[in-house]
Amino acid sequence: MATTKRFDVKDLALAAEGVRRIEWADRQMPVLAAIRERFEREQPLSGTRIAACLHVTTETANLARTLKAGGADVVLCASNPLSTQDDVAATLVEEFDISVFAIKGEDNDTYYQHIEAAVDHKPHITMDDGADVIGVLHAHRREQLGDVIAGTEETTTGVIRLRALERDGALGFPIIAVNEANTKHLFDNRYGTGQSTIDGIVRATNVLLAGKTFVVAGYGWCGRGVAMRAKGMGSHVVVTEVEPLRALEAVLDGYQVLPMERAAEVGDIFVTATGDKSVIAGRHIELMKDGAILANTGHFNVEIDIPALRQAAVETRQARQFVEEFKLEDGRRLYLLADGRLVNLSAAEGHPAQVMDMSFANQALSVEYAIQHAAELDRRVYEVPDEIDREIARLKLATMGIQIDELTEEQARYLASWDEGT
Repeated sequence: MATTKRFDVKDLALAAEGVRRIEWADRQMPVLAAIRERFEREQPLSGTRIAACLHVTTETANLARTLKAGGADVVLCASNPLSTQDDVAATLVEEFDISVFAIKGEDNDTYYQHIEAAVDHKPHITMDDGADVIGVLHAHRREQLGDVIAGTEETTTGVIRLRALERDGALGFPIIAVNEANTKHLFDNRYGTGQSTIDGIVRATNVLLAGKTFVVAGYGWCGRGVAMRAKGMGSHVVVTEVEPLRALEAVLDGYQVLPMERAAEVGDIFVTATGDKSVIAGRHIELMKDGAILANTGHFNVEIDIPALRQAAVETRQARQFVEEFKLEDGRRLYLLADGRLVNLSAAEGHPAQVMDMSFANQALSVEYAIQHAAELDRRVYEVPDEIDREIARLKLATMGIQIDELTEEQARYLASWDEGT
């Protein structure tokens, strides 16, 4: 049905294609579908206004449908200028009567206008992938902070920013760090990012990964996933790290670990996955060999020092869609993918629906939890309650037709005791 709500999407005529793709993703998201069915019966989100700033993908569409089924009034905007799937945005408006402000390739001003439009919704709940809505509320819409019950945050980058706000005593409302749930980061960050990042690089470049030296900056869960998949494609994987424990893990997982200054000299493909800025800096760019490919799979496009790359170039051109060529003074050519934004969402479709099923189940159940426990929550960052995390894992296994053992009473008693054993 046509909507009467405000929206800003590329073209409503794209909705027919979006419906098919959303339905395809939904078939791979049985946990979220079960939650949606219960939400529709119980209406636990009734009367709740939600401002969601997420990647506008087929999987996100099914989350938005679930929130609406639970009684919420949802406004969705993009959490990255290049991650919107325009047919999905059109479908959410045209078929599901959900207000969407997102256009793939929108400029910086439009991007923030869309976030402001979501904040204009006067949300009771914020839902972020990178803390942009929360950032706008805390920066210059502070009069609305008292109306917000709680927020959720889905990324490592966003959680880092929100914990900093909490340390400074400046956090305006409780946050549930969805990213910290085991059923999120152990699967979404590792398997989702690993597969989708490789997918984005291959779609953008069509290069053969076998035999290439593939440099992964950062060995958190996202970096682990990328390294694992690159190795599986036949690349020689080099990891760069600043944390000794993670570097040691990478070594024992079979990867070569080097500082970026040395990795820059040998790498064919570079992927940043740290959440920090200038991980690949101008001094590293000076050392790279002709033909090196640079990509980022972290949330913001600051991990590669793009201004330094542009300053070093004497000529630039678009070599392929999502591939910008930089010719340097000495004749070397370097290639930046997707303007340094998340290559998996900019040049591909993002994470597979099967893994996002668990991430978005965490989002939906965390919103329900926040509403139910609003009076008990302080202005701090909370992890997803263990009972939610475990229930999502149980549901996921059940939908996969996998059974596991249960402890006997004797085994449970033994694990809880201190006076048995030798």
